[in-house]
Amino acid sequence: MKTSMIKWIAIAVVLASGQAFAGADDDAWIAKCVKDNAREGAKPEVVKKYCTCMNSKMDDNETKSITQWEKTHPDEMKACEKVAGWK
Repeated sequence: MKTSMIKWIAIAVVLASGQAFAGADDDAWIAKCVKDNAREGAKPEVVKKYCTCMNSKMDDNETKSITQWEKTHPDEMKACEKVAGWK
């Protein structure tokens, strides 16, 4: 019984962190965002943190790229800039 409970707790922690849903699709969107923003003057790690933040705010069924989506979501963009330490 204890082993079963520990497994469920571990699953809950993974699900809560969002890592269970991150996959190749997310990685591809984030990589495209990093490439799109490579010349914006921020350090690569800042850009990646920003893009990861933006990706996490988007619906899983979104068809726009992060770069396209950010143009119609300025509040999310500002929040992710702050999280990433961009501005």
